[in-house]
Amino acid sequence: MTSRWTWLFSQITRRIWFRATLFSILAIITALIAIFLGPFIPRDLPNRIGAHAVDNVLGIIASSMLTVSTFSLSTMVSAYSAATNSVTPRATKLLMEDSTTQNVLATFIGSFLFSLVGIIALSTGAYGDQGRLILFVVTIGVIVLIIVTLLRWIDHLSRLGRVTETTEQVEAVTIEAMRSRRLRPYLGGNRLDDAARIPASATPVFIDRIGYIQHLDVSGLSAIASDRKTCIFVRLIPGQLVDPNRPVASVDGAQDEHVLAEIARCFSVRDTRSFDQDPRFGAAVLAEIASRALSPAVNDPGTAIDVISRALRVLAVWTEPVEKALQDEVLYPKVYVPAIELDEVFDDLFTPIARDGAAIVEIGVRLQKAFGTLAKFNQDRFRYAAMRHSKEALERVEAALGIASDLQRLRREADKVGNG
Repeated sequence: MTSRWTWLFSQITRRIWFRATLFSILAIITALIAIFLGPFIPRDLPNRIGAHAVDNVLGIIASSMLTVSTFSLSTMVSAYSAATNSVTPRATKLLMEDSTTQNVLATFIGSFLFSLVGIIALSTGAYGDQGRLILFVVTIGVIVLIIVTLLRWIDHLSRLGRVTETTEQVEAVTIEAMRSRRLRPYLGGNRLDDAARIPASATPVFIDRIGYIQHLDVSGLSAIASDRKTCIFVRLIPGQLVDPNRPVASVDGAQDEHVLAEIARCFSVRDTRSFDQDPRFGAAVLAEIASRALSPAVNDPGTAIDVISRALRVLAVWTEPVEKALQDEVLYPKVYVPAIELDEVFDDLFTPIARDGAAIVEIGVRLQKAFGTLAKFNQDRFRYAAMRHSKEALERVEAALGIASDLQRLRREADKVGNG
């Protein structure tokens, strides 16, 4: 499990300014390094190659990259707006963290700064003829990089912000979070089945703000518990809402305020949920995409059907084989963490779709077929959850549909779930 500082650093590296800053620094260093390498170049070589043309080339790059960067930024903003309106605002964060988009923008800005620094250094005469040759060779390399980046950008623009592409990204991060939680269902700690098992003498830990837990530093909690020779019981896991009156954890025995503050700092609380340690958030966002597609303003049942298929792949992660010794390995024996309930993941994925698609027969049929597939998974908890949701979805359809033939068709599909 990642520590709090590692998680915070990963959050910074996903920001668009971070990669652009790194590329810009590299570009400036690259433009200036020719000054120091110039003396190692033969004096007559620059004239034979035509390195004096570098001034004009750098001028073209500087003017064009500024224009392209501005265009790319406006395109990104348009894509974010389109995703907000046609998919869901919760998916916009994934678009903002898209590595291809960040690399493209960082390349354009870095190329602009490279050419700008090169022009300034040339005007001061800092390069000399030999330095001009090195700058010329590096400029050719930058041009090749720009061309490759432009070709990738053109291809990426055709998909950026589209419903299918964005839904695919949400599915990918949700599966990644699910697989991580499947491997470590208790985040490396011991299993906490019921809050009633927490000792009555345990001291509750509160956080004086309202928000969602985005990250839980279990290794930090373990270090505190080891130092104090006590046990820490986590009450709220990533994705759950925190308020000043609801304890996030309990620590065995009486503890001073300093210890309680240290424990509270292991819970990273923000205004919104995050995909990293919160598989249920990804499931909820997928369902939200389907619900928006089923709204009268959009009227796109095909997207909802696509989300149902993706929901099957997300839930199938819980049936993937995992080495028992690895799954049961306890890295932090003094920390107790509750698991994510499969029934809650089912609720996150299917309840909104069944509610908003109750009056659409093809949605009802596709849901019942999905429940039939899930009921056949070789786990009782899947069967029980699938049968419960199949019954609830059928009740919603019966309340919304008035055509007898459609109802009969859906009842036949629902019967297959119970008899599968």
